[in-house]
Amino acid sequence: MIIRKATYEDIEDIVSIYNKIHDQEEQGLTTTGGIRDIYPTKDTAVTSISKGEMYVLVDNEEIVAAARINQEQGEEYRCAAWKYDADDEEVMVLHTLVVLPESSGKGYGRAFVEFYEKHALANNCSYLRMDTNARNKAARSLYKFLGYEEIDIVPCEFNGIKGVDLVCLEKKLDIACFGKKFATETL
Repeated sequence: MIIRKATYEDIEDIVSIYNKIHDQEEQGLTTTGGIRDIYPTKDTAVTSISKGEMYVLVDNEEIVAAARINQEQGEEYRCAAWKYDADDEEVMVLHTLVVLPESSGKGYGRAFVEFYEKHALANNCSYLRMDTNARNKAARSLYKFLGYEEIDIVPCEFNGIKGVDLVCLEKKLDIACFGKKFATETL
């Protein structure tokens, strides 16, 4: 299993994950809050790859998860009552983490978040932020398990979807402790 920057050759695999999640949402099998042809879409993947912000998790030569990682805090984030008063350059943000539905429960979401945390530290960011739709109970449960605190819920139109209750989550990494753990893991 590896996590790497996505390339344009990965677009169709990423879009396939989006579509499978949309299929499940439309069948009532999952509740993420995404809407086909609104968000996430092929344009989501293309734009993220063009900016060098899209990463994919590959297992057995198959892309099973994808997410965008950057320091971009959307306008909705300005409305949240964040616990930590961090400067923008100290904050790393995880966006649109998706896992292939038939691969859920295999630890890919957890592995991606761990990668995100290491990526943040490598870029001198000890404040981690992310969001999810309040309807996405699976994501909320995973993030809570991984130590992220739900800071605020911001009612908004998010990525073209009206009536979203955006759950804003935050975590502060202890650089000394995490760095020591990271150094031990990489030896």
